[in-house]
Amino acid sequence: MSQARLIQSRSDLKSVLLLALPVLGEQFLEFLVGMVDTWLAGNFLPPERTVPAMAAIGLVSYSIWMLFVIFSSVGIGATAVVARLFGAEQEDEANRAANQAVLLGLLASLVATFLLWQFSDAFVSLLQLEGDAHELASQYLRIVVPSVPAFMMISVGVACLHGAGDTVSGLVVMAVVNVLNASISAALTIGWGPLPELGWIGLAIGTAVSHVVGGLLIALLLARGQAGIRLTMQNLRPDPRMMRRVLRIGLPAGLNEVMLLIFHLWYLGIINSMGTLSAAAHGLGVKMESPAYLAAWAFSISAATLTGQHLGANNPLRAKRATGISLLICGGMLTIYMLVLLAASAPMTQFFLPPSSEALDMQSTATLAANLLKIVALGFPFLALYAVVNGALRGAGDTTWPLVVTLIGFLLVRIPGAYYLAWETIPIPLTGWEIEGLGWGVTGAWIAMVADQILRASLLGARYLSGQWQHVKV
Repeated sequence: MSQARLIQSRSDLKSVLLLALPVLGEQFLEFLVGMVDTWLAGNFLPPERTVPAMAAIGLVSYSIWMLFVIFSSVGIGATAVVARLFGAEQEDEANRAANQAVLLGLLASLVATFLLWQFSDAFVSLLQLEGDAHELASQYLRIVVPSVPAFMMISVGVACLHGAGDTVSGLVVMAVVNVLNASISAALTIGWGPLPELGWIGLAIGTAVSHVVGGLLIALLLARGQAGIRLTMQNLRPDPRMMRRVLRIGLPAGLNEVMLLIFHLWYLGIINSMGTLSAAAHGLGVKMESPAYLAAWAFSISAATLTGQHLGANNPLRAKRATGISLLICGGMLTIYMLVLLAASAPMTQFFLPPSSEALDMQSTATLAANLLKIVALGFPFLALYAVVNGALRGAGDTTWPLVVTLIGFLLVRIPGAYYLAWETIPIPLTGWEIEGLGWGVTGAWIAMVADQILRASLLGARYLSGQWQHVKV
């Protein structure tokens, strides 16, 4: 029995957990990759470089996200098409779709590698990171860029496996990536045994090498026919019909992810303009809020896969039930984490930035980050709603409406709200005029972020309740 048929034969609750829990583990391990780097930077770099390193890690986190976003058009389209075809028991076509998705991803990765290699330093400058933080971020990106094709294979390959109902393989591969990253990064940062003490550069080498190994493992699994998906030279030949099918679904969703990235980088530039300490607190806060996004993404995947497969089997009622169960569990998990952050954000941030008489800004950064976490925690229930419903719409192929919601949320709430709440004065380009803001700094920017989350969750919820997603052709 194929993985897709196995999932459909189980109860709705078991199907959701079968898909979501391995993805949650996979995402948690990816989260640990970043947390290991953050902890090493906060505890083993020279004190005078610790806060700049935290600011650089914040930008690097967005950059790693950018690598995955670059391939999101292909990955999201692949998940939807592969899931729908497996649900309809058209396994040969599902296999062909997966092969074409990998081919598209490979082409995109070559373009991305060239562009990032040429413009990585300009990218850091564009986001207004200055001084030591600018230098550290640029060094990191130059080391990671050659591994971009491996990031592609992880992103697109795992997306294809998710569509086939296999969420365990990604978990296993990310476990390997995590162990390698922690070992290599720690060994090269600290200088274990005969290995050189490379400091910050060691963190970047660990990230690059571990993800190259992960990409190779995913390629090997697909070459061996994992979950009914096999990479073959015949199916890797360009098939314009199947490419168009994948991109018809993937491009609107990918454009949504690209717009999300652009707006997040714009938002990051606003924060970076307020100084290294604000940028460092923001970077640490983003790391600490990440577990909420891990759970949200895991149950987004379960909603996407099950919606696609059940619609392929002409069973929209089960698609709705799967989404409801995903939302219930995800909402419960995020509510628990909300309470954890409200109660214990201060000791959690101080774990990464212990007090130091040689770097007084470290304690200020930890305190500010803890306050930011209390703000963002209040939006976690809405994050659960947004993520799960967005996943269900993606699985149904309804990817245009989320793009519209993204534009509304960022352009009407987050970006203007961040300017107004964070800055004391807001210059109006080309006019010489200024508007008075509230001047709440990075705290105001995070309040705007939560307001944006609430609006987007509400709009996507309304779209889902309309039922129009059940009639989208894939």
